[in-house]
Amino acid sequence: MSRVHDMGGRFGDGPVIPEPEDEVFHEEWHKRALAVTLACGSLGQWNIDVSRHMRECLDPVDYTRFSYYEIWAAGLANLLVDAGVLTREELASGAAQGSSPLEGRKLRADKVAEVLAAGGPADRPSDIAPTFQVGDRVRTRQAGNLVIPGGHTRLPGYAQTAEGRVVRYHGTHILPDSSAHRQGDAAEPLYAVAIAAKELWLHPEHPNDEVVLDLWQSYLEPVA
Repeated sequence: MSRVHDMGGRFGDGPVIPEPEDEVFHEEWHKRALAVTLACGSLGQWNIDVSRHMRECLDPVDYTRFSYYEIWAAGLANLLVDAGVLTREELASGAAQGSSPLEGRKLRADKVAEVLAAGGPADRPSDIAPTFQVGDRVRTRQAGNLVIPGGHTRLPGYAQTAEGRVVRYHGTHILPDSSAHRQGDAAEPLYAVAIAAKELWLHPEHPNDEVVLDLWQSYLEPVA
């Protein structure tokens, strides 16, 4: 994430207020926003990293004033135009102009449960050997996306230059920093890294608490 979208650990945004566990959607249209986003994803014109990056590309003014599902809807509209699925004119009119070559890929109602259950695994083979082992001390890099300067990354700003320890090796997975920009999978080793709260924040309420982040190998460097 970058700029205004990288909100984790930032001061001034107020407390996180947990919602009731049974309150999934606040409005009826929220369900439709989620459903339409998933249905459009089945067209195969983008991946989850591209969709995340598209939401980050929203104007900062819009991003901060939109609700959660408004961000999803706006990001999806931009995705559809960017991928050539729809034109801006079709979006504005609410009607397609002619047939679509993607019509055969639409997600049928009777296939939804099957598709959701299958998920979208992100593990991929890689020629890059793991550098770290469970128990190793590591430090996160300060740089953001090393593939596309200023681009999408899964290394949050609050965790940059922090020291932690590897607690699990996940195998090799698609690198979002590359995938989000349609630059290929670029799979590399992925680790779960535990970082103490006192490493992340100046005045943590519980200094010995830990935050566990899934971090790619290129995000990390060894601690001597």
